[in-house]
Amino acid sequence: MAGLIEDYALLGDTETVALVGRDGAIDWLCLPRIDSPACFAALLGDEDDGQWVLGPATGGPATRRRYRGPTLVLESEWDTDGGTVRVLDMLPPRDQALNVVRIVEGVSGTVEMRSELRLRFDYGQRIPWVRRLDDHQLAAIAGPDSVTLWCEAPTRGEDWSTVSEFSIDAGERVSFVLTWRPSHEPPPRPIEPDDALRRSINFWENWAERADLSGRWRDVLLRSVLTLKALTYEPTGGLVAAATTSLPEAIGGVRNWDYRYCWLRDAAMTLESMIRCGYTDEADQWATWLRRAVAGRAEDVQVMYGVAGETSLPERELDWLAGYEQSAPVRVGNAAAEQLQLDVFGAVLDALDLARRNGVDEDADSWELQMRLVEHLETIWDEPDHGLWEVRTEPRHFVHSKVMAWVAFDRMAEAAKAKEMDEQATRWRSLADDVHEQVCSKGFDPDRNTFVLAYDSDALDASLLLLPRLGFLPPDDPRMVGTIDAVQRELTVDGLVLRYRMDDAGMEDGLPGAEGAFIACSFWLVEALSRIGRTDEAVELFERLLGLANDVGLLAEEYDVEAGRQLGNFPQAYSHLALVNAALALNHHR
Repeated sequence: MAGLIEDYALLGDTETVALVGRDGAIDWLCLPRIDSPACFAALLGDEDDGQWVLGPATGGPATRRRYRGPTLVLESEWDTDGGTVRVLDMLPPRDQALNVVRIVEGVSGTVEMRSELRLRFDYGQRIPWVRRLDDHQLAAIAGPDSVTLWCEAPTRGEDWSTVSEFSIDAGERVSFVLTWRPSHEPPPRPIEPDDALRRSINFWENWAERADLSGRWRDVLLRSVLTLKALTYEPTGGLVAAATTSLPEAIGGVRNWDYRYCWLRDAAMTLESMIRCGYTDEADQWATWLRRAVAGRAEDVQVMYGVAGETSLPERELDWLAGYEQSAPVRVGNAAAEQLQLDVFGAVLDALDLARRNGVDEDADSWELQMRLVEHLETIWDEPDHGLWEVRTEPRHFVHSKVMAWVAFDRMAEAAKAKEMDEQATRWRSLADDVHEQVCSKGFDPDRNTFVLAYDSDALDASLLLLPRLGFLPPDDPRMVGTIDAVQRELTVDGLVLRYRMDDAGMEDGLPGAEGAFIACSFWLVEALSRIGRTDEAVELFERLLGLANDVGLLAEEYDVEAGRQLGNFPQAYSHLALVNAALALNHHR
């Protein structure tokens, strides 16, 4: 059975990721890309769906673990009756192939160790054909996939798995290297584990040194930025929303989605965060990905894409997987890619405007693309859509969507004015004013002094907390202060923020069941409070939210207040993006 979601640590090589539990089990790994089928899928089923356990033969969780400095090299240590042992886990930067490297170090005494490798390609469906190459190497092949296991300890076959049992004394080291390749290609030469360790540490430390971070919470900020880097597909610059699919928003529920894709709004928010954290090269890379992803007809723009810009993301269910803690269905693909979500136009244009104002190169093609996007938005901004929360009901006039249309017109009007394009600047400014007036008249409840979720509803949603940071109204405008107070009053559970209330008659999202508090929304509240001068309150909430992260600083999508555990896909880019923005806001407004 998989561990708690917060039991996992993240490994990454900026092309794929692995999740390692406290017990030394790699329960999730997709090869060769982060959105490829998993060869270890025990996270969504059990050990027979693919897993690699490495730890003391007695089993059990590590006594302690940490990342080695500002890296994604994980150190797990077990104190046993016989002594202490350490396992170093990493996905080193790729040279010619993808490698998983695990190094066992004897710290004290003598510890009996066990490695059990169960390879199951295609999300647990395919057991590979395994053959021995020599005394230290095995090869496993199934269809298009092949891996080679190189290890210093002896191995044997047992119950459709590869087992290695050995003793390790203080000062000794035993290494394992798992290498993926397309099955039609010859095996690459094994990498040297110590060299892989050095390259991994150097890669992440060198990247971390470029961060321009100051003020309080620097280490927390840096861990979140490193996590975002790990969730980026380096060859294209696309950022996935999370490392996993189908981790449930409520245990036993059906709200289980595939987040291994690139949402435009997430990419746009990441671009902003990277600029503010000093990573201008990454900002340029993400801006390039954005421009490349939305290239073509403006009316064909999607809310999300594959990491290489793929547009076809059909949603299907993997009925052979039981789901995390029996939370079915397990889904791959995401049907929300076909929805109209007006806010993505504003998110993209806002991000590219920020990039432009911070010196990121903008050529004529980029500006032409932005013009096509805003010109298309002119024709559709007054239509209903499915909104930020991707509801699976009929489209509605969501307030956040309209505000993001205002953002698009506002930013493009300013840009056109700077370029002395007076006609376009005047037209887009007029449209921005029209949208602003409509939102303030149809999306505001004067009796409760709050903006609402949609024009036809008196319900609230947490996206309203974003209005101050977008510049729609000054943060100290009484309507904004009233909205923040209303969200705190009506959408919090034990101080943490829900996206919206499932039992609210004004909010139907088309799905049964409930969900936890949305971690990003709680960080949005921190930022909103800091902007209206309630910094002590904001800091108190921020510190509490930091306490929700696991022992290595990672956050999922949601938090179950009653059960005291993380929920949803993990680690979640949106949660870490919101953490970064909240910390930067607090440091700015204190």
